[in-house]
Amino acid sequence: MRQWLDSFRTLKRSRVSSSSRAHKFFTLAEANRTLPLVRRVVQDIMAAHPEWKDLVSRYELVASRARPDWGQSKEQLDLKSQIDTVAAKINDYLRELEEIGCEFKDFEKGLVDFHGRLEGREILWCWKSGEDRIAHWHELVAGYAGRQPLPEVLSRT
Repeated sequence: MRQWLDSFRTLKRSRVSSSSRAHKFFTLAEANRTLPLVRRVVQDIMAAHPEWKDLVSRYELVASRARPDWGQSKEQLDLKSQIDTVAAKINDYLRELEEIGCEFKDFEKGLVDFHGRLEGREILWCWKSGEDRIAHWHELVAGYAGRQPLPEVLSRT
């Protein structure tokens, strides 16, 4: 599956270049207002990603039985085309999230981070698929493992 991660390489390059630009900063209320759209896009990503993984696994199984000196079979070429199609669809969804100003972090959990400020420092508001609203935050380098509940005063907003 490692070779197929190239399917997402184009988007990762755009993420790297966009990370050098100034981030859009969200208040907690602004980030929560984006959730109806973010939720739909994340659901689309999470529906397409298992399909992509299945196609990649099928391709690798077919390729393991192939004779390299004969070139790729029609089945391999068809699977590769399907893989590229699903990857392009996922990349389109990821770009939608980038346009909103948030960052998609995890295909399995459906994690999305929004840059924000808390007590004068830059942090990430952290939302996970299935949650009704943003109820957690973490330091920039802490990631999902460092998620903390919102301070009481913010959790009422």
